[in-house]
Amino acid sequence: MDDTAARAQHARETCPFLTAKQAAFHLGLAPRSLKRMRVEGRGPACRLHGRAWYYHIDDIEAWSDATKRGGGRG
Repeated sequence: MDDTAARAQHARETCPFLTAKQAAFHLGLAPRSLKRMRVEGRGPACRLHGRAWYYHIDDIEAWSDATKRGGGRG
């Protein structure tokens, strides 16, 4: 199991919800970019708990998989 998969599995087993900052880091995005995507309705599904936005690791992975593009060289 690669490191990303191991970290995702650990998150599922302990606390599957990531803060916006953690989710952005996981996706390799700036937190501001993830916020903009949320506001525009383009990012992964998220939930508002109190005053903070949280992202479920499964939603992050599903969104990431859905936005895959070809891996060809060119």
